[in-house]
Amino acid sequence: MSDIEGQRAAGHGGRIERGVVAGLMLLMVIVPGVEFVLRRWFHSGIPGASDYLQHFTLWAAFLGAGLTAAEGRHLRISGALEFLPARVRGIAERVSLAAAGFICWILAAAGLQLVLTEAPALPAGMAEELPDWLSGWIGRWGLFVPGTGTTVATWIPTWVAEAVMPLGLGVTAVRFMRRATGNRYLRLVEWLGIPLALLIVASAGSLPAAVAAWGIVALVVLAIFGLPVFVLLGGAAWLLFWCEGVTIAAIPAEAYRIVISPVFPAIPIFTLAGYILSESRASRRLVRVFEAVFGWIPGGSALVVTLLCAFFTTFTGASGITILALGGLLLPVLKQSGFGERFSVGLITATGSIGLLLPPSLVVILFGVIAHVPIVDLFKAALVPGALMVGAVAGMCVWEGRRRRVKPRRFQVREAAAALKGAVWELLIPVVALAAIFGGFCTLIEAAGLTALYALVVEIFIYRDIGWEALGHLLVKSGVLVGGVLIVLGMAMGLTSYLVDAQVPMHAAAWVQAHVHARWLFLLGLNGALVLVGCLMDIFSALVVVVPLILPMARVFGVDPVHLGVIFLANLQLGYLTPPVGMNLFLAAFRFEIPLLRVGRYALPFLLILGLIVLLVTYVPGLSLGVMRLL
Repeated sequence: MSDIEGQRAAGHGGRIERGVVAGLMLLMVIVPGVEFVLRRWFHSGIPGASDYLQHFTLWAAFLGAGLTAAEGRHLRISGALEFLPARVRGIAERVSLAAAGFICWILAAAGLQLVLTEAPALPAGMAEELPDWLSGWIGRWGLFVPGTGTTVATWIPTWVAEAVMPLGLGVTAVRFMRRATGNRYLRLVEWLGIPLALLIVASAGSLPAAVAAWGIVALVVLAIFGLPVFVLLGGAAWLLFWCEGVTIAAIPAEAYRIVISPVFPAIPIFTLAGYILSESRASRRLVRVFEAVFGWIPGGSALVVTLLCAFFTTFTGASGITILALGGLLLPVLKQSGFGERFSVGLITATGSIGLLLPPSLVVILFGVIAHVPIVDLFKAALVPGALMVGAVAGMCVWEGRRRRVKPRRFQVREAAAALKGAVWELLIPVVALAAIFGGFCTLIEAAGLTALYALVVEIFIYRDIGWEALGHLLVKSGVLVGGVLIVLGMAMGLTSYLVDAQVPMHAAAWVQAHVHARWLFLLGLNGALVLVGCLMDIFSALVVVVPLILPMARVFGVDPVHLGVIFLANLQLGYLTPPVGMNLFLAAFRFEIPLLRVGRYALPFLLILGLIVLLVTYVPGLSLGVMRLL
C-alpha cells in the first residue's frame, strides 16, 4: 500500500496520529541534546528527562504500529503468497488480516486490563451492590483493587502513560479488519471482536493444551500467508498464557517493561538518523567521495558500494532500508562500471546488512539490553569482526574487478578534494556518533540524540535537501518504521516471559549439557541454529526470543556473553542471505524485480565467504574479546 493509500486508510484520526508521532520523534531528538548541553555546561538538566524519553518511545511504538497497519508495512514472513493464484492469494491475505485484527483486539483487551489494574479503584461498596456474577467478572479486571500509585516524571500517573497500549492495539485491530473485509456491511463483524475479546481476557480457567497447540500451528500457517510477525508472537504468547491459566495482561506488561528500559530510546533515535540520511541526497554525495578516493583500485565501483552500504547499515540497522533506498542508485553504477547482473545484485543483497556489527548498530544495542551486557564493550568487541566482514567482501570486489578487467578510474586530486569538500559534513556523522559513544562524556541516548540532531542540522540548514514540510513526512515515515519494529519487540518480550516462566532456557541448557560434551561442537551447532533462525525470523524478534534461550547454554560451555553477542549477530546476518527465505533475498527480489531463487544464486558466493568469516570469529574469541580488552 502506498503512503497516500495508507493516509486515506488512516482517515482523520490518522492525521492526528501522524502529527503526534512526528512530534514524539522530534522530541526524542531535541530532549537528549538539550539535556546534554544543560548537564555539561550548566550543571543542571531537564527533571525527569529519562522518564519522558522512555515514554515518548512507548507512545511512538504503539501509535506508530497503528500507522504501520494502515500502510500495510508490518514485518511479515514474505514470499509464500507470490506462488499462489491471485484469487487464492487474495482469500489467504484477507483471512490472515481478519485473524490479525481479532488477535489485536485480544491484545488490546489485555492492555486495558493492565491499565485498569494500575488505575484508582472503584468505590469499595460498589461490589456489594452488584450481582455476584457481574461483581466477579468486573473484579477480574482489577477495578476493585487500588492502583500502584506510581507516576512518570513525578506527576503523570503510570496508568495514563500505559493507556497508549490498548489504544494503539485497538486502532491497529480496526485497520486490519477494514483491510480484511473490504465491505462496509462486513465491517460490522469487526466490532463483534471487542465484546468477545473482553470476555476471553476476563474469563476464568485455562485453555486445554491441545487447543493451544493447534492454535499455535494455525498462527504459523497464517504467518506463512501474511500474518504480521508481531501478531504471531503476541498470539502465541496469549494462547500459552491462557493454557497455563495466567492473566494475559502479562504480555503488555512485558512490552511496557522492555520499551521503557533505560537505553531503549537510542534505537528509535538512531533509526531516525539513518532515515534522515536515506531521504536526503547524502548517498549521491558519498558515492562521489568513495569513487574519487577508491575508484583507482581495480573493482573500485564495487568497493564503493560495499563501503556505502556498510555506512548506511550501521545507522539503519537490519531494517532493509539500505537495499530499498540505495539499490536503485547503486545497481546502475555497478553495471556502467562493467560488472554483470549476477555480481552486482549479489553484492547489493549481501551488503544490505554488512555493517550490522559496526557502531552505532541498533541490533548491538538491543543485544546489550536483552543480555544485560555493557553496550560499549559489545561495540568494542564487534569492531574487528565487523571490519573483517567488510574487508572480505571488499576483497571479492577487487578480485572480480581484476577478473573482469574493469577499467579503474584515474585518481585525480582535484576531484577527490572537491568530493570530500562537498560531503564533509556527512562524513563527520559517524565521527560524531563514535566520539559520543566512546568518548565517555555523554550517555548512549545523548549520543543518539546528538547524532540525529547533527544529521538534521546538516541536511536542513547546510545541504538544504530536506525542507520543513518534507521534515514532517520524514518524521512520520521514521515513526512508522519504529512502530513496526518496536511492536515486534514488545510482543516478543511477552512470549519470552512465558518461556522464562516455564523454565525453557534452563531445560534446554540441561539437555545440551547432557548430550553435547565438546565446546567446539556446541559452537558449531549454535552457528547452524542461528543461521536457521536468521532465515525464519526478523533479527529484532530473534534477539528478544532466542537470546534468553541460548544464554544459559553458552554459560555452561564458558562462552563469554560479549563473544556470544558477536557470534549471534554475525550468524543472523548470514541468515538474511540464506536461501530460500532470507530477508535480504526477498528485499532484493522485490527491489530489482528478479525471481527470488535467482537472487539466491547471485548471493551464494558472498554467503560462503561471509560464512568463513563467521566461523573464524566463532572459534577465535581473541578477535573480539582481545580487542575489547585492549580498548
